[in-house]
Amino acid sequence: MDVLFGDDELEKAQRIGELSKLVKKYQDSYYNGEAEISDFEFDKLWDELKSLDPDNALFKKVGADGKGKFDGGFPKAKHRMMMGSQEKASNPEEFLKWVEGHKYDEYLVEFKLDGASLELQYDNGVLVRAVTRGDGEVGDEITENAKRMGGVPVALFDSDGSRVDFTGAVRGEVIMTHAVHDSMYADKANCRNAANGLMKRKGGEGCENLKLITYDALSSVGENPFSDEEGKISWLGKCGFNVVPLAIKKSAQEVIDYRSEIDSKRAELEYDIDGLVVKERRIDLADARRARPDRQIAFKFNLEEAVTVLRDVEWSESGSTYTPVGIFDEVQLNGTTVRRASLANPDTMRKLGVRIGSKVIVVKRGEIIPKIMGVVSDCEGETREIPVPKKCSSCGSDLVDDGSRLYCPNKACSKRILHQLQKWISVVDIRDFGDTLIRSLFADCKVRSVSDLYSLDLETLSPYFLDAASIEKKKDSLGAKKVLDSIQNHRKMSLAVFVAGFDIEGIGETVVQKLVDAGYNTLQKLFDASAEEFASVYGFAEVMAETMVLGLSENKEEMLRLVENGVVEISGASEGSLSGLSFCFTGELKSMKRADAEALVKERGGVCKSSVTKDLGYLVTNDTSSGSSKNQKAAKYGVRIINEEEFLKLVEQR
Repeated sequence: MDVLFGDDELEKAQRIGELSKLVKKYQDSYYNGEAEISDFEFDKLWDELKSLDPDNALFKKVGADGKGKFDGGFPKAKHRMMMGSQEKASNPEEFLKWVEGHKYDEYLVEFKLDGASLELQYDNGVLVRAVTRGDGEVGDEITENAKRMGGVPVALFDSDGSRVDFTGAVRGEVIMTHAVHDSMYADKANCRNAANGLMKRKGGEGCENLKLITYDALSSVGENPFSDEEGKISWLGKCGFNVVPLAIKKSAQEVIDYRSEIDSKRAELEYDIDGLVVKERRIDLADARRARPDRQIAFKFNLEEAVTVLRDVEWSESGSTYTPVGIFDEVQLNGTTVRRASLANPDTMRKLGVRIGSKVIVVKRGEIIPKIMGVVSDCEGETREIPVPKKCSSCGSDLVDDGSRLYCPNKACSKRILHQLQKWISVVDIRDFGDTLIRSLFADCKVRSVSDLYSLDLETLSPYFLDAASIEKKKDSLGAKKVLDSIQNHRKMSLAVFVAGFDIEGIGETVVQKLVDAGYNTLQKLFDASAEEFASVYGFAEVMAETMVLGLSENKEEMLRLVENGVVEISGASEGSLSGLSFCFTGELKSMKRADAEALVKERGGVCKSSVTKDLGYLVTNDTSSGSSKNQKAAKYGVRIINEEEFLKLVEQR
């Protein structure tokens, strides 16, 4: 049966069960020091589970159960303070929503350290026990290991040297500095993983390379030696602990601005942080005893966002279009090293106010390539204007800058013609026609238009596959024959494929299909339509509509030549058994290649999409329970998820 999400309670319950297992599995591996997925991937699973089942027991449970294979056989010990986990906000919108129910006169903001939590227990100012986070109530006792770490005093003394009579607990985060990681543990994925492994190593070897930074304390005998959160940090510092930096902000907007400022300086810090902790000034003991305190929140950085310095801009040439690409100091985004990102177009570049030397915000969301999304205002040093090309590098024509696009207007530009031929071969899916072959044929003036592709013969193609001796012996070229067969097998296609193959800027098969579905289902109807009519179709904007009209006009002569001479046959979408249906394929298929499955859909009048959208009909995957971004989007939009077997059955039945 089809896997349905939406209002179907049975399927919703199944998804909640799947997510619960995944979250618990990855949560346990994280707290046992061997994280299996990135924070970004974990947060996506967490957020989906929270949206489906906000009262799930996992949100009240903290950390691992202390029984993992990495616990090293340490004895268990009970915490003196609840080592809970905070609510989180991943962006300003989520933070402001939290603020609506938490109006404070001022907000105390601390770094959210990206390490491993540890509780130090003191009796009369003497360290008696060090306990890992575990499940929030019970953890592993690693006292001897902790004593070897930096920032773990075995006895407490005030700044004037007098003994501190404190019985209670101090909480902090065990971290490894970037310098230590780079010089001694570069084989580990990151500082946190390296620190987790060392702190629970039998014998404590390597713990001297770790450091504890504290941010919380609670007296278990008598009153606390501080009156509020600011006083707590001050007291910890006076007792000789390393303490987390603290800032005090008067408004939510100041907190948001501070987050941007710290995010831009993260690379300069000696250790990793993954956000800020925002709390009120007063100490709320009842709230602190909760598994997930309500009066404070972790305002996390976007793991797919980084701040860097723009060093140069290159102009990528694709067909007639020139696209600005920023070159900057390398940053890490979701586990990958990034040095380049798109600036989209001249208008976007100008609206951002970006210049060479600017500090820029680089974003990489999901499967989308990196983009420069903003400029940090407190840019230091000199900046200069980004030079914009004036002439086409191929034909020398003056480039047209219409804001949303910088392009060569010369229809006869050789670079533009070659790109159209490459696009046609790709969209129509003439697989045996390689890029090297089309470039060679183009350079030799054998192919200068789409029509020329269908005029090729064995005699013309053979020299590109055989050497002179083979040609003289009149040997047949199997490669040339294969290309010819592939061309002949792709004379019939849908209207959407036909138009998309002409390389009109921003107009792909899915875009054209929207027009076909809206009633512009013949080539003549497309020619006759105005930009205003196209703009009225859902999913079309004014600029795209105008681009479509211009592209159709420029290519009208060639399009009609192909159709009227019978070179290409446009099949009506209504003829196909999958007409009106759309599919997106993800993951590996067993019985066929993905390209073959997509071809099967197109042959039967269906539409293939590269991403999950609200109007998608089916997501086809053999891993229907995975936490992939496409599966999550399908769940969010109520798109049906089917496996390969169900897809083939659907094709057969229609």
